[in-house]
Amino acid sequence: MRDYAKELKNRVDFIRGLLKESGAKGIVFGNSGGKDSALVGILCKKACDNVLGVIMPCQSKRNFGEDRDDGIDLAQQFGIETIQVDLSEAKAAVTSAIQPVASISDQAGANIAPRLRMTTLYTIAQSRGCLVAGTGNRSEAYMGYFTKWGDGAYDLNPISDLTVTEIYEFLRFLDAPSNIITKAPSAGLFEGQTDEAEMGVTYAQIDEFIRNGTGDPDAVAKIKAAHARTEHKRRPARMYGKDTSAK
Repeated sequence: MRDYAKELKNRVDFIRGLLKESGAKGIVFGNSGGKDSALVGILCKKACDNVLGVIMPCQSKRNFGEDRDDGIDLAQQFGIETIQVDLSEAKAAVTSAIQPVASISDQAGANIAPRLRMTTLYTIAQSRGCLVAGTGNRSEAYMGYFTKWGDGAYDLNPISDLTVTEIYEFLRFLDAPSNIITKAPSAGLFEGQTDEAEMGVTYAQIDEFIRNGTGDPDAVAKIKAAHARTEHKRRPARMYGKDTSAK
């Protein structure tokens, strides 16, 4: 297990250093009510007083219920300024504008919400002279379980090297709200969605493979396939003349 007292100090120093380097006035992050956003919010608040959490429900009932309640609990416990922006009508407007001229797959439709959230965070952050903090962890990055130009877009990410197992350990060390730690992780993209069900493997299986390169053969096969399939998400956009792999 990591030394989380040391991890806390180092990550707070990292955030403060970036704020000083950039000249930004503070930090904006998406407060989803989930494990990752909770840890990012706590770390940012310990590094800087000017931190804004944005709760962004988007059609899913869970967004307006359990997730919002957990986000508010986090904000109250750690003194994080919080606002809510309902993106339901914005998603409906985007969908209705596209549907007459192009079909929208289920996956593409689900990814509208995280891309709207990214737009919202950057609009607010730029208006406030702030940076946007990302909330992705190592396990999900390895699986490619994030939306390109959605939750994969940010100015800084203080938890990107942590597996989900370590995220939970860190949250317990920080005495985060218990429901955030115990509830099933979900991006809240549609009703009944959970991260592990959607990926087809558990976070424990992903973390075991990342740490040791071992695990149940079926799970390992799924993890390797997902990693290969989503490689494009983890590398910069390809540019002619700068892509050394081009022949």
